[in-house]
Amino acid sequence: MHNTLNYYNQNAKDFVADTLTVEFAHMQNRFLEKLPAGAHILDFGCGSGRDTKYFLDKGYQVTAVDGSESLCKIAVAYAGIPVRCMLFQDLDETEIYDGIWACSSILHLTAGSLRDVLGKMARSLKAAGVIYTSFKYGTFAGDRGGRYYTDMTEETFAKVLEDVPGLAVEEMWVTADVRPGRGDEKWLNMLLRKE
Repeated sequence: MHNTLNYYNQNAKDFVADTLTVEFAHMQNRFLEKLPAGAHILDFGCGSGRDTKYFLDKGYQVTAVDGSESLCKIAVAYAGIPVRCMLFQDLDETEIYDGIWACSSILHLTAGSLRDVLGKMARSLKAAGVIYTSFKYGTFAGDRGGRYYTDMTEETFAKVLEDVPGLAVEEMWVTADVRPGRGDEKWLNMLLRKE
């Protein structure tokens, strides 16, 4: 995980340039449709603050966190709210959030850590709360370009979820990468609901 954080700390400006202006409203709105008006959202691995700002502008209450100090500073400046610098493993709240947005973030955890963190995410959700998360599509796990990734398929994620009581898949779908020149990369998207 530390190599991944080092990557984001050292490459924060390039990462933000690559992701900040990506048109993502379709995905954001698909998540928001599952939430009550004015819901409290945890942007879990907020990166540039792009999604935090989008949710704030739509009238939602947002708590934003990221593990990279460099990205936290950028997100504070962009979204205009405090951003907590913390590791995913340090989430320790109970029934606070209506929704958790974990867009291309928890894919940096090992499969073992992922089970633990998903359990913490479930605990921090209110009853019937919703999680959006996304993973690169496939079965690879390991270092890719200086960052650790755990890729997922429908089958491998179902297996992870077997060990996480209280979460069920509501929707799962595959999309192409929305960044220019990356359309051949596939992503597994999912909406999970707390039972």
